[in-house]
Amino acid sequence: MLDLSSLRKAVLSIERALSFASERLAISNISVEEKEVIQAGVIQNFEFTYELCWKFMKRWLELNLVPGLLDGASRKELFRNALEQKLISDFFSWVRYHELRNLTSHTYNREVADEIYSITSHFLEDATYLLKALEARND
Repeated sequence: MLDLSSLRKAVLSIERALSFASERLAISNISVEEKEVIQAGVIQNFEFTYELCWKFMKRWLELNLVPGLLDGASRKELFRNALEQKLISDFFSWVRYHELRNLTSHTYNREVADEIYSITSHFLEDATYLLKALEARND
């Protein structure tokens, strides 16, 4: 059985960050610097929540399929297995999240930051789906 508390907290944190960001960014006189700092907080939440998500996918698959099955496996293989087990619903979105996460860890780029910020609501839906799937099958 997996302790999902850290994943629950991460999903809640990204949900709160998005809610706060949408409220603050709706203000018409917000400065560019404040906007970038708020978006950076959402992106940071994306980064650590994504990391927890794929690690929990791997742990669940190894506990419930074959131990060591995914040792050395690519992230795409992990996502294919997670899709087959109905832990995730969209393989291609998770591949894109992985690509974007890799970009954030190697360089800072405003266009990448804007793209990550724009997909974070969709990521939250997918992370919530994963969490619910894990909770339903965590025995």
